[in-house]
Amino acid sequence: MDIDFVITWVDMNDPQWQKDFATYAGKINNNTNEFSEARFRECGLLKYWFRGVEKFAPWVRKIHFVTCGQHPEWLNLNHPKLHPVHHEDYIPRQFLPCFNSSLIEIYLHQIPDLAEHFVYFNDDFFIINNITEKRFFTDGLPNDIAAFRFNSGLSLWNKCLKNNIAIINKHFDKKEIMKRDHDKWFNKNYGGKANLTWLLRPYPQFITLRTPHNAQPYRKTTFEEVWNYAGNELAEMSNHKFRSPEDYTQELFRTWQICRSDFVPYNTYNDTKMFPLAFRAGKAMKAIREQSYSLICLNDSIHIRNFENTVQNIHSAFESILPDKSTFEL
Repeated sequence: MDIDFVITWVDMNDPQWQKDFATYAGKINNNTNEFSEARFRECGLLKYWFRGVEKFAPWVRKIHFVTCGQHPEWLNLNHPKLHPVHHEDYIPRQFLPCFNSSLIEIYLHQIPDLAEHFVYFNDDFFIINNITEKRFFTDGLPNDIAAFRFNSGLSLWNKCLKNNIAIINKHFDKKEIMKRDHDKWFNKNYGGKANLTWLLRPYPQFITLRTPHNAQPYRKTTFEEVWNYAGNELAEMSNHKFRSPEDYTQELFRTWQICRSDFVPYNTYNDTKMFPLAFRAGKAMKAIREQSYSLICLNDSIHIRNFENTVQNIHSAFESILPDKSTFEL
């Protein structure tokens, strides 16, 4: 089974990006999350993403490197596994340029030559230990956790997740789905992550599912099905050049995949971890050096103290496990 990786990346230091950003948003504003430096800055860690893939997941068929036409100078664009993808290669041009990660993600299925089975990475997700195809897919189905979580709906992101669930509840009957897939929703491997699922078992509608912030396996067919059902809503949000409370996100496709029973129960929290660098940078560095997980997320923030020193220390941690250049580097 062919499995592709898709990674999205942006470099806010690129002159053309800065010109486009200024046209539609003015200056970077660290008082507003959607326009903050932390959402767009490049910390020089991308080479460790490629080193991790080459060392720990050499089985990947192709890497689709999605940008607005940028690439770091060191990247070997002629690598046989690398497919540089410009936004205009798969997103309708009337919606470009865009600075909305959710918009960039809802069109992923239109990337040319994308395999049916693919894993989506943000550029802050890293592979730091050996990992096999079976971590992401079992018998052609994505491995995932079907469990509910509390959603206050206060933040922009949580509002978007509620938008997703509104579409899910229009199309799927919770009682019917959970009866059909009882063993998938109440799998013993989820442990305490399923507590809210048990508690809300009598509740008639779906609520937000747990959203492990890390590399996510998908089937391209899932994206096509969701677009066939909710194409009007997704096309409408495509006008949002920046993230908006009216957006839908990639979690819509993931939740659809789960409700279609197109997944195999897997507690992704067992071998993945998100580290908010604002207050867990030290633990992130320790996890990298000790290779405590298969996959980690290093979540950036404008609130990181001693930012440059923190980034330098993270570089050192990666160098301790991935010191050698990959063939993706010139």
